[in-house]
Amino acid sequence: MAETVTPAVADTPQPASTRRERRGWYLYDWANSAFQTTVITVFLGPFLTTVTELAAGCTLGADNCDGYVHPLGIRVAAGSYYPYLISLSVFLTVFVLPVIGAVADRSTHKKRLLAAAAFTGAGATIAFAFVTGERYLLGGALFLIANISFGAAVVVYNSFLPQLAGPDERDAVSSRGWAIGYLGGGLLLALNLVAVTMLSEEGNPQRTLDLARWSIVSAGVWWAAFTLLPLRWLREHPTAEALHGGGNVLTDGFRQLGRTLREVKAYPLTLFFLLAFLVYNDGIQTVITLASQYGTEELRLPQSTLIVTILLVQFLAFGGALALGALARRIGAWKTVLLSLVLWTGVIIAAFRLPAEAPVPFMILGGAIGLVLGGSQALSRSLFSQLIPAGKEGEYYGFYEISDKGTSWLGPLAFGLVFQLTASYRVGLVSLLIFFVIGFALLAAVPMRRAIVAAGNTPPRVL
Repeated sequence: MAETVTPAVADTPQPASTRRERRGWYLYDWANSAFQTTVITVFLGPFLTTVTELAAGCTLGADNCDGYVHPLGIRVAAGSYYPYLISLSVFLTVFVLPVIGAVADRSTHKKRLLAAAAFTGAGATIAFAFVTGERYLLGGALFLIANISFGAAVVVYNSFLPQLAGPDERDAVSSRGWAIGYLGGGLLLALNLVAVTMLSEEGNPQRTLDLARWSIVSAGVWWAAFTLLPLRWLREHPTAEALHGGGNVLTDGFRQLGRTLREVKAYPLTLFFLLAFLVYNDGIQTVITLASQYGTEELRLPQSTLIVTILLVQFLAFGGALALGALARRIGAWKTVLLSLVLWTGVIIAAFRLPAEAPVPFMILGGAIGLVLGGSQALSRSLFSQLIPAGKEGEYYGFYEISDKGTSWLGPLAFGLVFQLTASYRVGLVSLLIFFVIGFALLAAVPMRRAIVAAGNTPPRVL
C-alpha cells in the first residue's frame, strides 16, 4: 500500500500582502541585479584581473601574462587572483550570512537591515572609482565588502517571500522577482554597452579599463537609488518571537542561531535539499561569475562581444524565468529544476568546444544559458521556502545564500587551482561538470513532499 503523508499543518493561512508590497519586493531584484550583472558577470573579472596583471609587472593590453602577485605574502598567479577572491568572500559569508538571517528573524525592523546591507554594498561598489593603476588590493577589499553585503541583503530580501505568497503562489512570485531583476540588470548593462561602444578607442587599452571601472561604479549608484522604492513599499512582517522577544536583537540572534544549529538535525530532508542546492548552484554561479574572464582570456573576445552576450542572456532570462515558472505549474518545480540541470550540463560541454575569436557561437551559447538561468534559480528559491520551519526564514536563507547570487566558492576554487596547474581555462571549465552531475543526483534523491511536511508546511498541489 502506498504511503500516505498527512500534512503537519492542515490549513496554512495565506500570507496577507498587497500588490504594491509585492511590487516593492520585485523592485529590489531590479535594484541589486545591476551588481550581479554589470559588476560580477561582465566587468569585474576582466577589470580586476587586468589591474592585478599590471601589479604583477605585465604590460597593459598584452595577450598573455605569466606574472604573480603576493597578497599577504602568498604567491598567486595574476589570472587566479579573482577566482581566489570569490572563494575567500564565500568563506567569510559562511560566518556572516546565517547570523544576519537569525537577526532578521528576531528583528521587528527587517527593512532597516535590508537598507544597511544594501547601502553598504552599493557604497563599496561606488568606491571602485578609486581602484586605479596597480591597486589590486584595494579592489579586492572593496569586492569582499560589496559581495558580502550583497549576500546579506539578499538573505533579508528572500526572507520576505514566505510572508508574501502561499505555497501555491511562491513559484510564480519568485519567478516574477527573478524576471524583473533580469530586466533591471539588462537595462543598465545596455546603457553601459552604449557607453563602451561610443567611448572606446581602438588601440587604447587604458581607455577600455577606465570605462570598465566607471561601469562598475554605475552599478553601485543604480543599486542604491532603486533600493529606496522597496524600502518604501515593503511592510514589516515580524514573527511572534520578534514581537515578544525583547532584549538585544544581535545577541538574541546569535542565541537563536545556536539553537537552530543544534535543532537542525530534526529536519534532515531540508538539509539534504540544501546540500543539493549548494552543489549544483555553485556550478551555476561559477559559470556566471567567470564567463567574462573565460571569454576574454581564453576565447580572446573583445569586451563589446561579452557585453552584448550578457545582455542577450539578461533579456532571454526574463522570458526563461517566466516560461520555466509556467512549466513548473504543469509538472512541478522540482522536476523543472532537474530538467534545467541537464541543460546546464550541455552548456558546459558546449562551452569547452567553443572556438577562439568566434563571437557568434559564444552568443548562441549565451542565449541557451539565458533560457535556463532564471528559472533554475527562481524555482530553487521557492522550493526551499517550502522546506523552512515557520519563523526561521532568515536563518535558513542565510545558509541558502552561501551558494546563491554570486557567492559560490568550490567552483571558483576548483577553476583557479586547475588554471594554476594547467594554465588552461578550458580544462578549468570542464572541472565544473562534476557540480551539475552530483547536484542532479542529490536533488533527484530528495522526497520533496515528505520534506515539506516534515518542516511543518503544507505542500503545493503540484511538485
